[in-house]
Amino acid sequence: MSRLVPFVLIGAALAGWEIMARSGLWSPLLFPSLANIGYEFGLFFSRTDRLLEAWTSLHRALGGFALAAMTGVVIGMLMGRSAFVAGLLDPLFSGTYAVPKLALFPIFIFAFGIGSLSKVVLVFLECLYPIVIITCHGARGVDRVLLWSAQNMGASREEILRRVVIPATAPFIFAGFRVALPVALIVVIMTEMVSSADGLGYQVIYALASLKTDRMLALVVVIALLGWLLDKALVVLRDRLVYWEKLETYYV
Repeated sequence: MSRLVPFVLIGAALAGWEIMARSGLWSPLLFPSLANIGYEFGLFFSRTDRLLEAWTSLHRALGGFALAAMTGVVIGMLMGRSAFVAGLLDPLFSGTYAVPKLALFPIFIFAFGIGSLSKVVLVFLECLYPIVIITCHGARGVDRVLLWSAQNMGASREEILRRVVIPATAPFIFAGFRVALPVALIVVIMTEMVSSADGLGYQVIYALASLKTDRMLALVVVIALLGWLLDKALVVLRDRLVYWEKLETYYV
């Protein structure tokens, strides 16, 4: 029954939307019917050019996320295990975390152009912060008993890092990934709405400007579906790589 609860809520929301769409109290531009939205949704997957738009947004988001993941894990591990590095970089990250990186997008356009590179750089910057901070927290919180046990068994620093610190930090690393991955998609869509001639964000703003609300909402559903699939893929990867955490956790 617990698995059916989300579908019941979604069904109730869709039913409420359809009632408002057919009540005649609001314009179809504001509340298009589910049939029209569903038609546009099906039309999206039947056209190759629109699928290419989705791929454009996806490769921008994943490109920036991958760069942030590689860089963020290294910086976070260094900050978590080195007091010197933490003292050097922690003020930088904590002091600039609250700064909206989107405000820098005009500068990135000027520096990297209006194409994909400026968007990938902004995605990288937005995703870097949560990955670094959560990874640092995990690396800093490794159980000292595990470290002392490894040292008493004669393990070298490299072995302790590889066999104790990294496995203990892995759940935090993936937690940072789950925070950063949807941020990557959000940033790409927003930047494509501001300055792009391709991608899902451009398609959303073009449909809205053309008063095609049903198409715009269908694209919103496509974006939500992409985000859900990316998150599920990341969860599956985490469960396969960090299997010990799955065995030690449970729901009350």
